[in-house]
Amino acid sequence: MQKTVVLFHSALGLNEAVRAFAESLRMNGHTVHLPDLFDGDVFTNLEDGVHKRDEIGIPLLSQRAAESVRDMPNGAVYAGFSMGAASAQYLAGTIPGAGGAVLMHAALPNELIGIQQWPKVPVQIHFSVDDPWVQRGHVLALSSSVEQAGATCEVFEYPGSAHLFADASSPDYDEDSAKAMLSRVLTFLSRL
Repeated sequence: MQKTVVLFHSALGLNEAVRAFAESLRMNGHTVHLPDLFDGDVFTNLEDGVHKRDEIGIPLLSQRAAESVRDMPNGAVYAGFSMGAASAQYLAGTIPGAGGAVLMHAALPNELIGIQQWPKVPVQIHFSVDDPWVQRGHVLALSSSVEQAGATCEVFEYPGSAHLFADASSPDYDEDSAKAMLSRVLTFLSRL
């Protein structure tokens, strides 16, 4: 069944790797929206992207993310890479009628991003087992809150310590892990 997916980019910006991931989802029948929270700026290293994130500020980025989904239909799935996973998690946890959340390379405890209680919205989380940017305790806290809400939470760990392993423009890129993640995301969407 076709889903509407809102896919948020990482701190590298709305680059070709994010567009390619979106195209893979489209080729499988889904409608994908790609908000650009960085006004067209794209980076080749994470430090520059994090600097841009901090320059804009989390409150303004959150506002931009919320404005970008104003006209999304009920059942939309919110997905994101790293920095974008925080936007996806927040929106899936606060917009009535959200269909799901796909969090790639990040997951945060709900209280850290202003969610009082997770709704009955399924979640899928992907990260490298030794990723220094992802705290296992945060993943467990989110997973627990999703399950307490009566929804499913799938957690997939990938080998190594690469953060942006699904971004072909990143030195962290791992083709096998990226393909496995895409396959799992497609399966998740097909079950919603």
